[in-house]
Amino acid sequence: MRDQVFRTRITDLFGIRHPILCGGLFLLADARYVAAAVGVGGMGFITALSFPDDPEDFRREIRKCRTLTGGKPFGVSLAFSARPGMEDRIAPYVAIAAEERVRFVETSGGNPSRFLPILKEAGCIVMHKVPAVRYAETAQRMGVDAICVVGAEAGGHPGIYMVGNMVQAALAARTLTLPLAIGGGMGTGSHLVTALAMGADAILVGSRMLAAREIWAHPAYKERVIGASENDTRVVMQIFRDNHRVLDNEAARAVAALEAAGERDFAAYRALVSGRSTRMAYETGDLSRGMIDLGPAVAFVTESETVEAIFDRLIDEAVAAADRVTALRR
Repeated sequence: MRDQVFRTRITDLFGIRHPILCGGLFLLADARYVAAAVGVGGMGFITALSFPDDPEDFRREIRKCRTLTGGKPFGVSLAFSARPGMEDRIAPYVAIAAEERVRFVETSGGNPSRFLPILKEAGCIVMHKVPAVRYAETAQRMGVDAICVVGAEAGGHPGIYMVGNMVQAALAARTLTLPLAIGGGMGTGSHLVTALAMGADAILVGSRMLAAREIWAHPAYKERVIGASENDTRVVMQIFRDNHRVLDNEAARAVAALEAAGERDFAAYRALVSGRSTRMAYETGDLSRGMIDLGPAVAFVTESETVEAIFDRLIDEAVAAADRVTALRR
């Protein structure tokens, strides 16, 4: 494990060695993966809605992670939504996170204000993830502890404004006063140094981690990730103002065709975009199906490595990038 090189507000807030956060990868960020991130000086988040059938499965995964980390703090990811019934659906997961005294919570997708008092009373440190600075300002006023702003490059849900991080990261650092992480397109140590230079306190990595050995998905999925380029993603669901950046597979192209035809009945999309289809793709390696979250930073994945090896590489690259800038000064 690399020694600490960068100390920031995020490393202090999370009590971690490196300013690297492993985002809550839907269906993939389980106890083993999160514990690996914690064990090498970063932070990870178990995705709550990866356990849709029984919230108690989420509780068991939290307890498994606590065992794997030897009691070290770790995080969970709670995704909110304004869709009817979604707040009631997420409520049991929020309650479990609070009951289990999970130290760090990543919230995203919608307004967390209803649940913030529950989480704060349980002693949780809450980082809210947003796709635009305007939402970050609102979250800051709500009383969260940190903000993560993701740009258009993000795999998963980059929001509807699609502003790239060369602009958005600098705007966020200029606008916000809370500890700040930047996500979307973060795949190398030079990205870490750039984010810090812009005024951020950490990066959030997602696609860069998808071929990690601790990720449970089928070997065929990891082979596809390793072989993917920055051009192998597609943004779908724009017709519903719910932009989703995913692998450009058969299912994504079918969704895009429905959108091009002007189809606005969600029922026509349901089988293509269901979480169960995505889980089957991860389990079987049949990557023609499902909405498989992926960002262009996948271009930096060249082999399957441990989480520790990826972190070491990121830190080594960051040191080299910082040294290069220093050498250029006159």
